[in-house]
Amino acid sequence: MKLNTTTREEMWAKQHLSATNIDYSLWERDKSILHQLSKIVRDCTFVVDVYKCKYAYASPNFVDLLGYDRHKIETLERQGDYLESRIHPDDRTQLAALQVTLSQFIYSLPFEQRNDYSNIYSFRILNAKQQYIRVTSRHQVLEQDCNGKAWLIIGNMDISPDQKISEMVDCTVLNLKNGETFTPSLSFMTSTNLTNREIEVLRLIQKGLLSKEIADKLCISIHTVNIHRQNLLRKLGVQNSIEAIRLGQEIGLLG
Repeated sequence: MKLNTTTREEMWAKQHLSATNIDYSLWERDKSILHQLSKIVRDCTFVVDVYKCKYAYASPNFVDLLGYDRHKIETLERQGDYLESRIHPDDRTQLAALQVTLSQFIYSLPFEQRNDYSNIYSFRILNAKQQYIRVTSRHQVLEQDCNGKAWLIIGNMDISPDQKISEMVDCTVLNLKNGETFTPSLSFMTSTNLTNREIEVLRLIQKGLLSKEIADKLCISIHTVNIHRQNLLRKLGVQNSIEAIRLGQEIGLLG
């Protein structure tokens, strides 16, 4: 497998954000709201400024709930990746890889669909008692620039109700428009680049639909369906639809 050496910051840079298209008065308003919410909602909230490639905010709840240093949380913009310093080292590596590959998935979508997703992760983090516990962290776009590019990303982290013993980072992607979800496989996403439509076609193939039936259901031509079929086989490295379905089941893409 070819290793993915692209960094998260390099993926952010692909947004090509410009200071002239960003209104920081929106962030000042949002930050005030988040400060007030932190007194009511007890989860841990953070914000990433994609233009500046750094954290812009972390709620005080990181101190109370997870034992972070209060001064460093209050001055997070000057603390680099301090917020990530308590993540289990193995999970931090997996998390970074998932964030890059999910960004690649997002950038493969039509422009108008790129801000419609929330990525939900589950991983281990060090708490105030110096014990690793599992947390759930949900990330989505908070603000866009005037051209609709993702500018501020908000994350909400809380202690997971499922404290299972696992060395794997779990990830679920939620479509905020239609409520559909899928669970990407790290090894799958780093070695393939299936589009949303190709995954949709694969799921319909699994249900036994023929090309004409898939075309009718998706309102596309049979020719387009056949192109998607060919791309599926090529990207998955299989010879036929049966092998594609089997692989899709193995990696958790298909039920």
